[in-house]
Amino acid sequence: MGSNKTWLTEVTLLGFQVDPALEVFLFGLFLLFYGLTLVGNGTILGLVWLDPRLHSPMYFFLTHLAIVDMSYASSTVPKMLANIVMQKKTITFGPCILQTFLYLAFAVTECMVLVVMSYDRYVAICHPLLYTMIMSWRVCTGLAAACWVFSFLLALVHITLILRLPFCGPQTINHFFCQIMSVFKLACADTRLNQVVLFAGSVCVLVGPLCLVLVSYTRILFAILRIQSGEGRRKAFSTCSSHLCVVGLFFGSAITMYMAPKSSHSQEQRKILSLFYSLFNPMLNPLIYSLRNTEVKGALWRALWKQRSL
Repeated sequence: MGSNKTWLTEVTLLGFQVDPALEVFLFGLFLLFYGLTLVGNGTILGLVWLDPRLHSPMYFFLTHLAIVDMSYASSTVPKMLANIVMQKKTITFGPCILQTFLYLAFAVTECMVLVVMSYDRYVAICHPLLYTMIMSWRVCTGLAAACWVFSFLLALVHITLILRLPFCGPQTINHFFCQIMSVFKLACADTRLNQVVLFAGSVCVLVGPLCLVLVSYTRILFAILRIQSGEGRRKAFSTCSSHLCVVGLFFGSAITMYMAPKSSHSQEQRKILSLFYSLFNPMLNPLIYSLRNTEVKGALWRALWKQRSL
C-alpha cells in the first residue's frame, strides 16, 4: 500500500438519513420495539425457567431462541439509538468489527436453532412413541451446543477474512450498523474472496436449513392430517404454524438480503430489511409463540395468579 493511505480508526454510520423531527419519532419507535423485544423474550425465559410444565425439549430450544433474539437485537440497536440522538454518528473500528462478528454469530445461531426446533416437532408428531428416547436431554444439550459453536466458528471465519484486508476508506458506512457487506466497502483491496465465502456461507446456513425445515414440516403436515382426534390435530397444527411463522419471517428476509442480486434492492431497502430481521423479528417471535401457544399462555396466567396471591 502507498504511504499516502490513511488507515481507518473510526467510521461514520449514516443510518437513516431523515429530517430531525422524524429522527425523534424513529428513536421513540425503535426504543419501544427494543423494549418489547427484551420484555417479551425475557418473559419467555422466566416462564420456562419457573414453570415445571414447560420443562420439555421444545421449550428448552425456545429459551435458546429467546436468548439469541435478545442478543441479536442488543448487538446493533443500542448503538443505532445512540447515533439517532447524537450529532457525531461514529464508531471506532474495533467495536465496528466486533459488532459485525456478533451480528453474524447470532444470525447463524438463530438459523440453526430454528432447524433444531423443526426437527424436535418432527420427532414429536411423526414418532411420538420414540420422542423421549430420541430427544433426550443429552441429545438436546448436544444439539444446542452444536448450534452455538458452529455459528461462532463460522462468524470467526468471516471476521478472519475481513481482518486480512487493508482498510483505508471511505470512512462512512451507509447503514445503521457495521453490516458485513458495508464493511467490505471500507477495504482498499479486492474483496471477491470475502464475497464468495459470504455467499457460500449464506447458502449453507439459509438455503440448506430452510430445505430441511420445509421437508420436516411437509412430513409433519401429512402426519397431522392422519391424527384422528380433532383436539390433537388442532394442538399440533397450532404449535407448528407458530414455528412456520417464525421461520418464514426470518429466512424470507435473510435470503432476500444476502442472496438476492445487488441491483435488485436499493441501499435504503436493504436497511429496512436489516431492521426487520434484527429488531422486528426478535420482537415478534415471543408474541407469535405466546399468542398461539396455549401452554405458554397457561404458564403466564399461573405466574400472574401466583404473584397476585402473594
